[in-house]
Amino acid sequence: MSPILEVAGLRKSFGPVEALRGVDLHLDAGEVLAVVGDNGAGKSTLIKHISGVYRPDAGRILLAGAPLDLSSPREARERGIETVYQDLALADDLSIGANIFLGREPVRRLFGFLPFVDERTIRRETAGLLQRIRSEIPAEARTVARLSGGQRQAVAIARAIYWKAKVVLLDEPTAALAVMERERVIHHTRDLAAHGVGVIYIGHNLVEILKVADRIAVMFRGRVVHVTPAAETDQETLIKYMTGYSESKKAA
Repeated sequence: MSPILEVAGLRKSFGPVEALRGVDLHLDAGEVLAVVGDNGAGKSTLIKHISGVYRPDAGRILLAGAPLDLSSPREARERGIETVYQDLALADDLSIGANIFLGREPVRRLFGFLPFVDERTIRRETAGLLQRIRSEIPAEARTVARLSGGQRQAVAIARAIYWKAKVVLLDEPTAALAVMERERVIHHTRDLAAHGVGVIYIGHNLVEILKVADRIAVMFRGRVVHVTPAAETDQETLIKYMTGYSESKKAA
């Protein structure tokens, strides 16, 4: 089976700084691929290419075998790529349902010609969706501003499931969460993969990474230097690649 997402020879420079230096990567449907690396390794730049924020200087991205030439994050979403950033980009003053359907609200027509937002459908679909992902979001929550960090992550992940995303990019999803909420995010991430979604999970916590990932790709100075099944590695090995130890041994 072909990968759901392929990155081949991706390069990006910002002035004299080479942020990506020929990145090759693939992601399968139903897989959680963790991407790790120290600050400046190129993780965020890679994510911003896949999500339509940046265009590469060279190389290509394929989605389900078709070339992907994105001009904006909106176009990425339309093609089936959802990004969940650490700050989530949720509208605090809106309801859970309004955030899930934001910009894609179902519309009914009064008297056959006057359009209005179908709030009944939004409430029904939202309730079913939260039950489906076994979320612990309280029913009385009227706006996402009242939710905890983990619950907000659940809303963003639920949105990706509802809109049948092919690929979901999770950028440091547990960085500001307590231990129990981190466990919930891991659960929701695995649930995404169980629905056949390909997930790229960016993180620093290696204990968490080893728990959530099927495979792990290590980046160092703009390159992918190591890819391994999560079950066949450990923290010590990952740290060696993250800090460039393996690269210095090659040079020696």
